[in-house]
Amino acid sequence: MSTQDQSAADTATRTHSPDVVVVGAGTAGCYAAATVAREGYDVVILERKSEEEAGHIACGDALKGASDFPESIPKSKLEPAITNTEVDHGRFEIPQEDTVLEIPVPGELAVIDRWEYGKRIIEGAREAGAELHYDTVVQTVVQEGETGRVTGVEGIHAGEPVSYEADVVIDAAGSLSVLQDEVDFSASTFDTNVDYTHFCSAYREIVRVDEPVEWSDALVFKPTERAAGYLWYFPRTETEINAGLGFQMTEEPMKLVDDLKRDLETREEFDGADVEDKLGAALPTRRPYDSAVHPGYMAVGDAAGHVNPTTGGGIAGAAYAGKYAAEQAIEGLETGDFSEETFWEYNELVMDHFGARYAALDVYNILSTAVDVDDLMGLLAAMPGDKLAEALYSGSTDIGMKLKLEALLKSRGHWGTIWNLYQTKRRADDLLAHYEDYPSSPDELEAWQERRDELMDAVYETTGADPKY
Repeated sequence: MSTQDQSAADTATRTHSPDVVVVGAGTAGCYAAATVAREGYDVVILERKSEEEAGHIACGDALKGASDFPESIPKSKLEPAITNTEVDHGRFEIPQEDTVLEIPVPGELAVIDRWEYGKRIIEGAREAGAELHYDTVVQTVVQEGETGRVTGVEGIHAGEPVSYEADVVIDAAGSLSVLQDEVDFSASTFDTNVDYTHFCSAYREIVRVDEPVEWSDALVFKPTERAAGYLWYFPRTETEINAGLGFQMTEEPMKLVDDLKRDLETREEFDGADVEDKLGAALPTRRPYDSAVHPGYMAVGDAAGHVNPTTGGGIAGAAYAGKYAAEQAIEGLETGDFSEETFWEYNELVMDHFGARYAALDVYNILSTAVDVDDLMGLLAAMPGDKLAEALYSGSTDIGMKLKLEALLKSRGHWGTIWNLYQTKRRADDLLAHYEDYPSSPDELEAWQERRDELMDAVYETTGADPKY
């Protein structure tokens, strides 16, 4: 090829060759990139949004455990985005019972300005040494030969074709990642049992009010009129509220904008309020992927189901998923081995840190699709909040004799639901124990899955819910 022809080819498709490509500049992507960059390797983050819009993501803005974030992006970098550290409990509004249940939440809790946070983690990744390519939409994934190893991605940057050759691709492209539609996973154990019904559709508005709300120290929850959905009101400040709602995609679609507006209009504290921002999104409300690794490729954060399926919270988990994936990417770069076996420890670290717990919590998400909402709300209204908090966060099937007695005395009309919840918690703990014994190699995954599926059959039998997976 002549010099002139080569120049024309380079102009037609511009090619970059970093060590690692990260697709998506969210929490998982930025922490992954920062971790890789701090070890001196070349890493590029591809972000489909413009530099001005990057970091603008629909989120409930609640953050739990910020003090434990990975150090690749120091917490001091995030602190200006943390706007309310006074929240310390959940406030459950139960209209069916004309009551409010307040439940303490243990550990560090805060509400953030998600866009400001998004800008700061991007800046943190850049300061660590990562390169940002905005306005870049990934369209396909490049794989090689019989191994199916991923060796790069191709897409469009500012209207022009662009190609990235890399030893490792980290998929941080969010819920229902388009990259996973492009990769042939037949040569690995990467989890392909993923369906849109495993996700939630959500919408939120940032609403400013004139007078401070009386519940500025609480995360407010309220059930929607149908199962598997709830409204939230999370105070960024005393006068700036993240108001939103979501529903499980197994249900008939809600008119999210209209339904939120209708509820806002019933609340006196929002009279004359101004809406400052509107945004919607899909998020996983499912168990973490059984495996999120493939030769040359790892998925992190929402792209791997790393979200608490009962609340949609996933910021802290995503940060650590990015760190763990990056550490295995570095292992591959140092050894020249980018196999599924090399990356497998990433799966183990995720399951050990939060994945097992999220998988167990998914049992309650499954229960919510089968339980009568009014009956459940009536039971919760009768429960003592402090004792219920202990039960929810104890991680044990033993909900405490005092709580049992108080529930029986105050909830005579809900004994069937109490028994169902107790049995469901036993199934959840059985599942948690199994996930805590997650396999140490891809060869052991199939047998582990078979036992897990037996435990899930027991979950469906106990809850009466339709199979989710």
